[in-house]
Amino acid sequence: MTLVETPPRGRSGRAARRAERAIHSTHGAVPYITRGIPTYDILGEESLQRIEAAADRILAETGIDFRDDEEALRLWREAGAQVNGVNVRFEKGMLRELLKTAPSEFTQHARNPANSVQIGGNNVVFSPAYGSPFVMDLDKGRRFGTIEDFENFIKLGQSSPWLHHSGGTICEPTDIAVNKRHLDMVYAHIKYSDRGFLGSVTAQDRAEDTIEMARILFGREFADQNCVIMGNFNVNSPLVWDGTMTTGMRAYAKAGQAVVLVPFILGGAMGPVTTAGAIAQALAETMAGCALVQLERPGAPVVFGNFLSSMSLRSGSPTFGTPEPAIGSMVIGQLARRLGLPLRCAGNFTNSKLPDAQAMTEGTMSMLSAVHCGGNFILHSAGFLDGLLSMSYEKFVMDTDLCGGLHAYLKGVVVDENSLAIDAFAEVGPGNHFFGCQHTLANYETAFWDSDMSDNEPYEKWLAGGEVDAATRANKLWKKRLAEYVAPPLDAGIDEALQEFIHKQKASKADQWY
Repeated sequence: MTLVETPPRGRSGRAARRAERAIHSTHGAVPYITRGIPTYDILGEESLQRIEAAADRILAETGIDFRDDEEALRLWREAGAQVNGVNVRFEKGMLRELLKTAPSEFTQHARNPANSVQIGGNNVVFSPAYGSPFVMDLDKGRRFGTIEDFENFIKLGQSSPWLHHSGGTICEPTDIAVNKRHLDMVYAHIKYSDRGFLGSVTAQDRAEDTIEMARILFGREFADQNCVIMGNFNVNSPLVWDGTMTTGMRAYAKAGQAVVLVPFILGGAMGPVTTAGAIAQALAETMAGCALVQLERPGAPVVFGNFLSSMSLRSGSPTFGTPEPAIGSMVIGQLARRLGLPLRCAGNFTNSKLPDAQAMTEGTMSMLSAVHCGGNFILHSAGFLDGLLSMSYEKFVMDTDLCGGLHAYLKGVVVDENSLAIDAFAEVGPGNHFFGCQHTLANYETAFWDSDMSDNEPYEKWLAGGEVDAATRANKLWKKRLAEYVAPPLDAGIDEALQEFIHKQKASKADQWY
């Protein structure tokens, strides 16, 4: 899909230059980022070993409950774990040994091969926020999400060069029955985006439907031999993996598809209030889930996930985008690298109810922690508002703009003959400016990242233009992008086969609304 068209003939001056810069900006987009800056490792060896030892004690002495999944318990018994009812305990080193079969890096293929992403290593993939029941915008306020909203967010994501992945449950389409909406959501990702996507995880049969739709899209042989979808599965913290999650993630693993395994720990509720204790818990829970995937199918791709958050101990309300979870993400990154696993960590988190200063302050703190901790797959990169209860149209485009800035940030500093600009110093000389020199003219189109959102004009011009704030600019921008959106082409035969499958699956069961 072409995001920016060639400027028409006859256009001149500032408009033409801006359009030209937009073309260069878009053409500079990449299917994923290869980071040019190092990770930020904050703990030394002794502290890391103490956290790992605490996780080992949790696993050996308290254990993890695996509920409503007899097959998982059977796999653990055969592997040599101590199984007592649904509680499973693990000797020190057992899970790490099992995790040796997990790949440190893998490819998730997209239906457009140019948009396939590499997960792990020095690679960074930005994906939209996930899981909100509500949506909001400045025109209609906060309301339950619909399939139209769901499709709109996929279109907005596809229209941004700064995201790399279509995401998953961007919002809940509450106008479709609970047991059938996964079919429409997966189809929307396939129809309106040509990037990788996350499939359904809310029941085993829904996971299997996702896998079958991926086989229709990619061809059974290719899908059976390659990762073409991922599923994002959450621990029921503290220390419980329930059958809804484990049967689904085993279905993905059995099909050779990738599993993202994520504890959701609110300090003081689902975990300790202390950061080190919450990290030890997260390590134990995630290792157990990742190891179960390897028992189901050794070599199946897994992503070491984590979602640390805090809470207000006065009110009991969750808080997001706060400093303690952000710094905790740095440690999670170190631990994941020690295991040799790809990492999903942090995102653009905020508790704000509006796309305002609080939203961007909290979101930026959290997003920078994801970047510096070494996150490979950064879910919740765009749209997160209201403690993840709402997906915001305005926040979505504000966040994708931040993602654009992070592309330049992660690139680091290039040092070569051109960037050192020795000839420019000779041309300009002391006391003169560089604005019109040859080096500036040769590099000006690509020298700096150019925000779609920021107002960099003089105050007087901003005043004369109506004193428009960032949220209002974002409101206009998402509407413009939806109006200009063009769907990527999809093979008509594949489209027909997908629709036939969806119709058959929907006709086979009655609607369930809860």
